[in-house]
This record gives sequence, C-alpha cells and structure tokens, in this order.
Amino acid sequence: MIPLLDAAEMKRVEQEALSVWGVSSLVLQEHAALGALALLPPGQPLHVLAGPGNNGGDALALARLARLRGENVEVWSLEPTSVWKGDAAIQAALWEGLGGEFRFTPTPRAVIDAFRGWVVDGLFGLGVRLPLRGLAEAWVSALHDSLKSAGREPPFQVLALDLPSGLDPSSPEVVGAALPAHRTACFGHLKICHGLRPARDFCGSISIIPIPLRAEVRAPIALLGKPEKPVASSWDCHKRDCGHVAIRAGTPGMSGAAVLAALGALRMGAGLVTVLTSSELRAEIAAQVPEAMVHAWQGRIPEGIDVLLVGPGGVDEVPEWAGPLVLDASALCSGQGPMWMQRPETVLTPHPGEFARLFAVKRRMGLATSERLDQVRNVAKGPGILVLKGAQSLIVGGPSSQIWVNPTGHRGLSTGGTGDFLAGMVAAKVGIWKQSSAHDGMGLRKAVAEAVWLHGAAADRLGQGPLLVRELGESLAGLVRDLHAE
Repeated sequence: MIPLLDAAEMKRVEQEALSVWGVSSLVLQEHAALGALALLPPGQPLHVLAGPGNNGGDALALARLARLRGENVEVWSLEPTSVWKGDAAIQAALWEGLGGEFRFTPTPRAVIDAFRGWVVDGLFGLGVRLPLRGLAEAWVSALHDSLKSAGREPPFQVLALDLPSGLDPSSPEVVGAALPAHRTACFGHLKICHGLRPARDFCGSISIIPIPLRAEVRAPIALLGKPEKPVASSWDCHKRDCGHVAIRAGTPGMSGAAVLAALGALRMGAGLVTVLTSSELRAEIAAQVPEAMVHAWQGRIPEGIDVLLVGPGGVDEVPEWAGPLVLDASALCSGQGPMWMQRPETVLTPHPGEFARLFAVKRRMGLATSERLDQVRNVAKGPGILVLKGAQSLIVGGPSSQIWVNPTGHRGLSTGGTGDFLAGMVAAKVGIWKQSSAHDGMGLRKAVAEAVWLHGAAADRLGQGPLLVRELGESLAGLVRDLHAE
C-alpha cells in the first residue's frame, strides 16, 4: 500500500522531526530544495514564483542553490515589498546576500510571454487556503492559459514544489484556479492530491524527495500497489488446494453474467468453479465455459465449496451459507448493507447505484471522488469488506479504518459485464485465501484488493479504448504470469 497523507498528518510528521528528533526546519528546507533542483535540467532559464509561506521559502532556497550552480534565475514575488517570515525570511536574506533581486508585476499576463525554460511553482503548499485569490490567482490563471493555448509545445515547463498551487493537499478535488505541473517534487510523503483524481492529473510526473522524517505515518487513505510475487505453489498442488468457487448466477435472458463471473474466477486461479443456475440455462452456460461445472440450482450449496458468489445475472436470493460470501449485483438488496457488513468473511461489490440501494442512501451518490470517500467512510463498520466499484474503486471495512483506492483501469471498463468478471476474480481470491494457512481479516482484505488491482491492470495492459470483457481474461493471464516470473 502507498500511504496518502492529509495536510494535518504531514505537519504532524514534520513537527515530530523538529521537536522530538531535533532537526532544524532549515535543514528540512535545504533537503527539499536540493532534491527539487536535481529534477531541473541544467542550462535552462528558471522563473521562480515564491509565495509568502514555507513553500516560498523552499522556492527561495532552490533559487539560491540554482544560482550557485550557475543557472540564470529570476524570482517573482506576490508583493512589491518583502513579506516573508520565519524560515522564508532567512532564505530571502540568503538570496539577497548572493545579489539576488525580487521581481514584481501586478499583471502576470504581461510578462509570461517572455518565459522560457522552467517555471518553479513555489506559491502555496500545505498551508494553502482555497480558492486562490488576488495576484496568486492571476499568476496561476495566466500560466495555465499560456500552457493551454500552446498545446503540445509549451514555451516553458512547470516544476511544482510539493504540490501544484491551487490544489488542496488533503483533497482529490480541484476548486478554482490550479496550475498544472509537468513535474512535481513531493517532499517526504505523497499527499492525497498526489494520488487521487482529478487533482492527480495536475501533478505531472511525481518524484518523492526524501527529507529526514522518521515518524510513522497514519495515513487515512492509501493507494493499492502492484501485488507482490505470488508464493510458489507446491509441486504436488491439487485443484482443491486453489479454492472451489460456487457461483449462484444467471436467470433467463441474463446468462452472460454467469459466464463472465465463471471466466473471471477461472482466470484468477480458482481450482474449481461450479455454476449454479436456472435449469433452462444450464446447457447454454456449460457450452460457453467448459472449464466450469454447471448445475441446475436445486436450492442448496454442494459440499466442498470454499466461497460462494451470489448475484450476477438477476439472482437476488442469498442461500443459507456459513462460509465466505461474495455478493454482487442483484444480491445487493435494499437496506441490507449494514447487516452484511457485520457478517465475517463477507465481501460486497456494488457500483454507486447499488451502493445507494444497499445502504438506503437518500441522496444518490455523485461522481466526485471526495463524495464517494465520505460515503464509504460512513458505512465501513464491521468485519465485512466493501468494494465500491467505479473510477478509482474504493475498498473499506474489516480490521482497518484506512480507505484503499485502486489506481488502475480506464474508461474501457465502463461496459456491461466487467463487474461480473471482477466478482468472479474476487471470489477466486477469497477461495485461495480460505485455503491459505493464515486466513485472517487483513489477509481477506488484501486478497480482495489484489483482485481489484489486477482487474484494472488487465484493462491497462490492453490499452486505452473500448474492450470486450472476454479480452480481460487473456490480459489477466499475462499479468499473473509476469508476477510469477519476477
């Protein structure tokens, strides 16, 4: 997992370094400036925008170090006279000690046509107040417009110090004017704006600049990372050692959902898959997935099952079953979310509309990332695991209060059937987890997270654009083989 800090947590970590470890704040600033300067190619003009706070101090330190490197540097201030305080005032004095000057203009649009090389954005960082106002907003808007009108060949590029000005470090949303960066020098730890869209799209390529911080972070949100190399199976592994998935799915006119769920489970590595479906669909589904066993539903779960998936293809009744359970689609019945979240070894996989029904949300959830985060945070109570599907799928519940966000996937997954395929993948991972030697709650959550990450990564491997759900199978197989080969 890749932790994403909010502003309060980042300030706490920095303060601990200052007060407990005894590190000077100027030392942290020098580390940040040196690391950011290393991202700038030598020999190009630098236009440094220095705001009134600590971010401005970072910018002034970078300007001084760049001049010592022999670069052509100019510093622009938001005020006609010096307004810096604390460490920023010291950095300003050091800059002036090298003969550096401060430039000022009340009309940024009048000067940026002459900008070339790199603009260093040191206007605002952790302490930003949004939306930007006054001259700060004028600078950001003018630079943004200049980059937008230039298209693919901008006259200058932007390096953001810690985060692009106009972004809230603690939010994925963009409120008001924000300056898109080509590169971002992130100091110490990633913040929420670095990891979640739409704010992430303003950051360009992100480089984490190490600064001497040793406190353990308590991040409210984390990005899913690439799964670790799978543990090699025993040479005499049996199909039942890899989990037996039962799928209660498919009603007349909706057989495809059962097929895709079975394919997802098989491609994810389930040793056995049994589809329990309507009697009139049995032959139709069996012909499309010969690798699975397909039986007419008789009202009971067969012996030897490790995990039960219910819901794809119009099935809304959940059979009596004491083992691990994955509920998707029609099985996500109105108002039953809190009940299922209290059931151990249970995974719910709704899209936003199903989520609203499942948890009896009065106002249907919008598409804003921050709204989705708030909604899942409110219901993450109990041992059950919730996967809210969609762009940047969210995973909550179980033994951790941290929200996990999936960064993989693209809009090609916005087509019918991809959720059924994912449900099968999740069920397979749960079945494999159940067969493992240590199947605790965190292990279950991690197993679900791996399925979600791989589902999106399989689409990414195919490339942008529309896709057929069946294509995910071959792509997923290649991904899993690559993981084993690492």
